Amino acid sequence: MGAQSLLTSLYRYKAWADGLLLDALIEVDRAGPPADFGAALRLFNHAHIVDRIFLAHLQGHSHGYDDNEPIDPPPLTGLATDVRQTDQAYLDYVAGLSTEGLQEPLRFRFTDGQPGRMSREEMLAHVITHGGYHRGEIGRLLPQVAKAASVDVFAGYLHRSEPDRRA
Repeated sequence: MGAQSLLTSLYRYKAWADGLLLDALIEVDRAGPPADFGAALRLFNHAHIVDRIFLAHLQGHSHGYDDNEPIDPPPLTGLATDVRQTDQAYLDYVAGLSTEGLQEPLRFRFTDGQPGRMSREEMLAHVITHGGYHRGEIGRLLPQVAKAASVDVFAGYLHRSEPDRRA
């Protein structure tokens, strides 16, 4: 398996895991959000903003963010729509990359103004690991979404999406 196919699998997994968590959060919200619900939304929004920032870096666009941790997250329905669109944008982006493109180093600025340089492959890996960290954090914060968070592992995704791997 090359880097291209691994990244494709990882970004499919990310979209799946984000979708599971979003669906669980929507159910929790409908049932009457617990005290830590706002903190969970802020974490998910932070992860999403970082996704958007790095997508802009990868595409060579300005991202327009001066902070990656705003105090007030958007409503859950808007955040869910944006997360799903961003996940699809990453899937489309990864599909169009060449092996050489993955290795290309890019210069950018972090939201604190400090310069950075990473290869496209490193940036894509950062987005995957950063999102996974925060999905797990949300699962610990809200026991009501623990079921969605507990299946949020790459091996589980691969075996659910390709059942013949169990044979």
